[in-house]
Amino acid sequence: MVRAVRFDRFGNASVLYLAEVPLVEPGAGQVRVRMRAAGLNPVDYKIRRGTSRYRVTPPAPAGRELAGVVDAVGAGVERLDVGDEVFGTIPTGAFADAVTLEETYFARKPDAVPREVAGGLALAGQTAWDALGSQPLRAGQTVVVSAAAGGVGSILVQLAVLRGIRVIGTASDANAEWLRSVGGIPVRYGDGLASRIRDAAEGHPIAAVFDLHGPETIEAALELGVPPEHINTNATDPTAYGIRGVGRGPTSVPTLDRLAELVAEGRLTVPIAAVYPLDRVRSAFERLEQGHLRGKIVLVP
Repeated sequence: MVRAVRFDRFGNASVLYLAEVPLVEPGAGQVRVRMRAAGLNPVDYKIRRGTSRYRVTPPAPAGRELAGVVDAVGAGVERLDVGDEVFGTIPTGAFADAVTLEETYFARKPDAVPREVAGGLALAGQTAWDALGSQPLRAGQTVVVSAAAGGVGSILVQLAVLRGIRVIGTASDANAEWLRSVGGIPVRYGDGLASRIRDAAEGHPIAAVFDLHGPETIEAALELGVPPEHINTNATDPTAYGIRGVGRGPTSVPTLDRLAELVAEGRLTVPIAAVYPLDRVRSAFERLEQGHLRGKIVLVP
């Protein structure tokens, strides 16, 4: 038996609990991974509240990204072996002592990438990578990223800067200096956002807006005349504004490999805001749902 986080009804963090579940042997093409770190994401609490576009029926497991060690492999597994350190983003169930899934969900973790960082990298990192790739951008252009110090935003800003793109990021005053340190231009969110973005753009047209926070950024972008097809959100219903909704695509091992390489090379930083043990999962979510984080919250066994 192993521990796994579950919820039997929709609600706040109090509905989460640790259950004892059977340890599953891997089938053909599958690997079993002992979790060493698992990242929390806003989509996790939206699923738990019943407000996400990803519909589940309780009772249900929780969690969608993790890092760990392969401790068993099924027939036909070719790429991974027992003892390999891996990380990945999965459909659900990452908040558990062990998960058993197809090897296609996992990439190898480089030795230079700490487990806690790898545990919070896969879902947030690929979401940022896929969102950035959804817009036809080139070096020298200017983009806006909201929640620019959050899990996805902090990675998206850095990926854009690496491509020579000028990034204006909305953030709290507490995260402004960090955002500057990774090459972003911080602007404070709140009333008057459109005006502050206009000033930060310094006459450069805004080529794309990546909304990771909510309507405020979208409305500011539309006020500034950004074409709807160049506004992307994964935080709000895009149909209400006639814009795009592009998030993470299917798990891509090559993308995960490249993200891990950038971290190992020191070219991409994944800030870890806090680490909680698995049995304090409620406290971890309460902190996540307060907002104003820099980077990721991670669970460890």
